[in-house]
Amino acid sequence: MNRPVRVGILDSGVHVAHPHVGRIVEGVTISPDGVSSGYVDTLGHGTAVAALIHHLNPEADLAAVKIFDSKLATNLTTVIRAIDWCLEHQIDVINLSLGTLNEGHRGAFEDAIARTQKAGAVIVSALEINGKAALPGSLAGVVGVAESSTDEYETFERYGKIVFTAPPFPRDIPGVPRERNLRGVSFAVARVSARVAQEWNHGIDSEILSWRSA
Repeated sequence: MNRPVRVGILDSGVHVAHPHVGRIVEGVTISPDGVSSGYVDTLGHGTAVAALIHHLNPEADLAAVKIFDSKLATNLTTVIRAIDWCLEHQIDVINLSLGTLNEGHRGAFEDAIARTQKAGAVIVSALEINGKAALPGSLAGVVGVAESSTDEYETFERYGKIVFTAPPFPRDIPGVPRERNLRGVSFAVARVSARVAQEWNHGIDSEILSWRSA
């Protein structure tokens, strides 16, 4: 690849002035009404995700795709539109921390995954919600991620594919105990997205890229 790997962060936007977020090469806000410019983060979650990915893979170019506004919730139309925006803008790794248990969304996600694979990109997403298979993270062709109970990265098999665990913590803040910072599967997903992007950059044939043959 002649350019840096591009990671699309589908989240609450990014505060670009934050010193930890790295290269935000482009950004957009996506809603049920369409696509608009601007991606200011008023929640802080997307900024924390961007900071973690940049910390783990400073070589990557990041794109802020704002799908959350006043709360960490959105809808199927927005998510699918955001995935398609990423494909249109040559995003390689789509970091999608969220998931849904709504089986009615399966077909739309399967179609989006097919488009993503055809474009040579990949979605990294939460594997489960409260122990139940989440969409799209549990589907074939998606890198599914669960929280680990340690600081280790591990793999196991579930839903007919290899899935990954990672620590559920954002970038550590010096002098601040972890229990006072954010935590959750969103950050496990971000950690695995950074690792996928790192493998992508260096062309390493690794188990973590098993989505290619899914």
